[in-house]
Amino acid sequence: MNLIKMSRVTTLAAWFALFVLLLLWNTLLAPSRHFPVALVLVVMVGPLLFPLRGLLHGKPYTHAWASFLIMLYFAHGVQEAWVNPDERIYALLEILFSVIFYVAAITYARLRGRQMKQEQTPTD
Repeated sequence: MNLIKMSRVTTLAAWFALFVLLLLWNTLLAPSRHFPVALVLVVMVGPLLFPLRGLLHGKPYTHAWASFLIMLYFAHGVQEAWVNPDERIYALLEILFSVIFYVAAITYARLRGRQMKQEQTPTD
């Protein structure tokens, strides 16, 4: 498997892992005591749905801007790991999945973008 395909598969795997983690964390494992579960899901999981179509279709531009979005989840994971020792394991998993997503998405966007550019340039 080449690096472009591997980075795309890794990006999708990290996205789905983060999605499932956030769903389980906020509904079954440690639901919020201060806010309704539906509100927490909309705020935490909702933004992950925005890049899904582009990620599934392998668009490099979507991978690039989704890497900026994922930094919010990285920051949230760091904050939760710091202040909430009871949920530290979930926060560390959120950090891990967001870092994997970031590296894989940037790698895919860069390599696939170069490949598309080479395909567009006429070879005389």
